[in-house]
Parts: sequence; C-alpha cells; structure tokens
Amino acid sequence: MTISNKIFSAEDRPKFSELLACPEIRQRWEKVRKYFFLRESTYDMSNRCNLRCDGCYYYEGAKQFAAENNDAAAWCKLMKSEAARGITYVVLAGAEPSLVPELLEVCFQEMPLGSIATNGFQKIPEAVGYKIHISVWGSDETSLRVRKAKNLLQKQIVNYKNDPRAVFVYTFTRENINEVYSVARDLAAENCKLTFNVFSSPVGYSGSLRHTEESLQQTRKAMIDLLGKYPQNVLFSVYNAVAHTDKKGLHDLYSCSYPRMNRSQDIGLGRSFRQYRTDLSWDRDVACCVPDTDCADCRHYAAGSAVVTARLYRHVGSPAIFKSWLDYVDTYLAVWVMGYEKGENLCAEQVDPPAAAGRTN
Repeated sequence: MTISNKIFSAEDRPKFSELLACPEIRQRWEKVRKYFFLRESTYDMSNRCNLRCDGCYYYEGAKQFAAENNDAAAWCKLMKSEAARGITYVVLAGAEPSLVPELLEVCFQEMPLGSIATNGFQKIPEAVGYKIHISVWGSDETSLRVRKAKNLLQKQIVNYKNDPRAVFVYTFTRENINEVYSVARDLAAENCKLTFNVFSSPVGYSGSLRHTEESLQQTRKAMIDLLGKYPQNVLFSVYNAVAHTDKKGLHDLYSCSYPRMNRSQDIGLGRSFRQYRTDLSWDRDVACCVPDTDCADCRHYAAGSAVVTARLYRHVGSPAIFKSWLDYVDTYLAVWVMGYEKGENLCAEQVDPPAAAGRTN
C-alpha cells in the first residue's frame, strides 16, 4: 500500500519549522544532523581476492590492473592529505581488503571514521575499529555456486558473531530472493545485524543475477517482511526498500551526486569525492562509490547512502516524506558509523520518492 504523498506547492508546503514542531520529527532531526560533517572517499586496498564471484564489480574496468602499493608510509601520507582536504570518512574496499590488515590499521590510526567492505572469509583484526560490511549473496549453497566458497555464511558468522563492528549485507539478486528468509533467521538467531543491498549490474553484465521489474517488487516485499519480523536485527526502513527497488535506478530517481555522473565541482561529492585505486591514483571521470557499475541499473546501498541523503530539499514537501527521509538517514548512519544506534522508524508506509522540482516523471 502507498499512502498519499502529496507534495505541496511552494506557497502551500509546510515551513521547515512547522515540520520540526512535531516532537518525534525534531528529535530525529537533531539526532541525524550531528553527522552532516561526514565527507567520504573510497580506497581500493588490494587487487587480490580469496573468492571470485559472478558479477563482481572489482574485476571490471581498468582499476583491477592497478599495481598494489603496500607501503604503509605511503598510505599514512595519503590519509593525512585526505584529512587536510576535508575528508572525514573512509570506505576501504578493493578486491578484498582483509588481505592487507596492516594497511587497514594504518588508515584507522589516521582516519578513525570509516567502514570496510569485505567478503568475511578472513577476520579483520579487532584493532581496526571501522564498521565492517560483510557481503552475503544467499544461502551457503548459492555461495558455493556463485562465489565458489563452501560454507561461507557459517564462516562469516563464526568470524563476526558478537562483533559490534559487523553488519551483514544481504545482496538481493534475481535468483536468491526467497533464500533471504533462512539467512535472516540464522543471523537473527546469532544476534547479528543485517541490512540489504540490491544487485546492480556491472557495465556489460547480462547474466542471471540482473533484476527485472518483477524481481524488484519481490525484493521489496521480502525487505519489508523481514523488517517487521526482525526489527532488532534488520537495519533498514520502508523508504530504503522503496528507493532501492523502484523500476528506475538511483540516478534516474535522485540524480547521482558522484563525480562520474555529476560534472559539477562546486559543492558536495562533486568537489570532494575521490575513488583511489590500489596504486593510490584516481580518475575523476570514473569516480563513484562502486566503479564500473551500470549507472542506469544502480540501486546499490552504498550509492544510496550519499545520493538519497543529499536530497533533503526534495523531502520536505510533506510530513510523511520527511519522516521517510529521516528513517533513511537514520538507517544509513546505523549501518556506516560505529556507535550510532538506529531508532524506531517514523514512517511505516510506502511513500513514493519525490521528483525534482519541475519534473513529474
């Protein structure tokens, strides 16, 4: 069910102060706005991986051929220079960052806010106090077929059970939608935290993981079902589900803020974001949070964390849509920031993403 999402005209829409007159809205606004200082860039830490997954983003495009720079002093210097230009948050990825734990520790010492995207096969030392996003692509049977890894979910749980850094990220493909119920059950039984991602095709990918409109709707239903079933374990909101399963991708819905699709260098990510390769080089023309993704098909949770949250101005046309946006930001912070606790969602109904001014489709 979708509730009425009337966006008022400029003359009739509520003033921002009127939206904040509601105590629960004001409280949530004050909670999330403290983190508006976050400015991210991403860094490929290693061009090696201990798995090889169908549909992998890393092994597309030129970045996979960059040489590894394993000089700790060079990474320390890079982190210092990044902080000097205003970066406050790092996303460490690559092929598999857990293979270079000494470099992760260097980054953490210089830039203490950040997250690591890992397959969870090898545990990252506890001295690295970043959020750790552990990729889950289905049941162990599916992981064996798609990722060539036996008993991967069991190994991930053993490595990260009771670890406050860990968030398990279930990526919905066209093939694994129903498997999420058993995976969520197993993770909840171990009191693990879980959030959701939507497979977004690499450039040129036409394989069986790519979504259809029908599979996106099935994915939305599963996300909302599990949000209701495991509210203490699932870090998500109804608006997250809506935004990431629309037939349109994030760029068509919100206009992507990352340099690859945003030519402006005046403000925001267009000015500050860089995506460093393993040799510490970067190229603005291809810089985005998940390089070599087909932009038209991008529904990636990492992209949404910046693209949707940056569109505050679109989400103040009604109390319902502003509550939904606050839920999204609250979810993003709980997934990405150590020590941030997610609150109860303010809007339980499905609200359509608001179009940009002057745009009706």
